[in-house]
Amino acid sequence: MTPSPTYRVGIAGASGRMGRMLVEAVLAADDCRIGAAFDQPGSATLGQDAAAFLGQRSGAVIGADLSALAGCQVLIDFTRPEGTLAHLQACVQQRVQMVIGTTGFDAAQKATIEAAAQHIAIVMAPNMSVGVNVTLKLLEQAARALGPDYDIEIVEAHHRHKVDAPSGTALHMGAVIAAAQGRELADCAVYERYGHTGARAPGSIGFATVRGGDIVGDHTVLFAGTGERIEISHKSSSRTTYAQGSLQAVRFLAGRSSGLYDMYDVLGLR
Repeated sequence: MTPSPTYRVGIAGASGRMGRMLVEAVLAADDCRIGAAFDQPGSATLGQDAAAFLGQRSGAVIGADLSALAGCQVLIDFTRPEGTLAHLQACVQQRVQMVIGTTGFDAAQKATIEAAAQHIAIVMAPNMSVGVNVTLKLLEQAARALGPDYDIEIVEAHHRHKVDAPSGTALHMGAVIAAAQGRELADCAVYERYGHTGARAPGSIGFATVRGGDIVGDHTVLFAGTGERIEISHKSSSRTTYAQGSLQAVRFLAGRSSGLYDMYDVLGLR
């Protein structure tokens, strides 16, 4: 029997909440190993083994020097936009693929990632969960079938430490729904309501944000019609789903030299 390939995976933000979940997932995968682990200069974890928090040894020491990417085939990055773009530059220079789960990019930053994808293969998605991406497909179908007679509201909830709002997943849900109805989200999104707002604008897509506690990630889309409403929800109880989806993205990138992909591509939902 031919042995499974071993993917040498770099992990950005290795001592953060998501980084540690990725470390654990890579260690548990038969076909992956940690090629390098990174954190910000000055982090208290620099010089420690990436799996020290588990009482294990991965053989990869957390560092800040991106030259260690030379030992990796792909870097998984769930950090912040500025950090991800710095990592992106290093990956292009060293021809290392990327899986990007970071959210909060502006239009110029997204354009930079698109340009980099001409040189390396990248999977970028605001949510790596398999369940979330199946939910996105359901939303696409519902939006197309229900049409303009149903008002659409998107409610998302995350932990108190999340710094961007609405979440990247919520925004992507809105974009998928708008596209399914032949519209652009920028033309119909409503992000704030306060005071005397007047009646709801026909065709608008509303967003509501909740932040508190340790909520991993909840998203509900409400299609409210006359006499009925439909709610499609996804609730995450663990970041494990994001980590496992990321490893599916790593495997998908094998053999690809360039291009920008998302989880629809990884899961065959296109």
